[in-house]
Amino acid sequence: MVEGQPPVRTEGLGKKYRRGWALRDCTLTIPPNRLVALVGPNGAGKSTLMGLVTGLTRATAGEIAVFGDAPGGRGLHPAVAFLAQQKPLYAQFTVADTLRLGRRTNPTWDQAYAEGLIERAQVPMSAKVGTLSGGQRTRVALALALGKRPRLLLLDEPLADLDPLARETVLRSLVEESREQGITVVLSSHVLTEMEGVCDHLVLLSAGRVRLSGDVDALLDRHVLLVGPPDGRPPVPPDSVIDIDRTPGAQQVLAPSALADGAPGWQPYRPTLGHLTLGYMRNEIQEVAA
Repeated sequence: MVEGQPPVRTEGLGKKYRRGWALRDCTLTIPPNRLVALVGPNGAGKSTLMGLVTGLTRATAGEIAVFGDAPGGRGLHPAVAFLAQQKPLYAQFTVADTLRLGRRTNPTWDQAYAEGLIERAQVPMSAKVGTLSGGQRTRVALALALGKRPRLLLLDEPLADLDPLARETVLRSLVEESREQGITVVLSSHVLTEMEGVCDHLVLLSAGRVRLSGDVDALLDRHVLLVGPPDGRPPVPPDSVIDIDRTPGAQQVLAPSALADGAPGWQPYRPTLGHLTLGYMRNEIQEVAA
């Protein structure tokens, strides 16, 4: 591990299966101390990218470095923890058994820290994992991942099976821990509302390629949401329009802010993260259809 290196850096990274490219020409840098939203439609390449970062998947093309080291297929990088959507826990184990397993299999394990996470989540240490609610199982799985004291935590749809209240609780806890411990978190999710106001870095994949990558505030500043009459002509060059969402009473146009001009009847707004990601995803679908 090379000090000062970013958690993830890729250059022309690609993975090809028999059915075709799952990820192609992926060049990006994930900086430290960020909570990263990894978003995109099904089949965009999100899980493939996570697999390449963990070293569980080997690249077909390009380069990848995790804290300056190339994943070698010999297991997770010691500074990386990974939690899949299935949350692989042993149902017959108690919570205490689960933490003991973490201690035996991770040389950097912090038992006191892991137990503290369980205590704050109010999950009984003596309870068997199979008897826990979905939210409780997720908190145990996060304690197992965080207990090894990672510098990079990869979460592949970890909140998908939780109800809204449990999602909010788990996400709030995750944000607090990442900020306090200085962990870079990459969170893959289809629920864009979860990301709003939480994630400060975005990686948007579509059709196996990177469509957007960067700090959220900077990306939002570079775009504008123009709201105007349903039959009006947007005050931007036609080829710069990223997305148009028309309703009977108005239309919303997503475009680069640098190319937008003022025009009567049009109001400029700063887009939300949802506007930005959905706009680029719809644009990709339209390009493919064309």
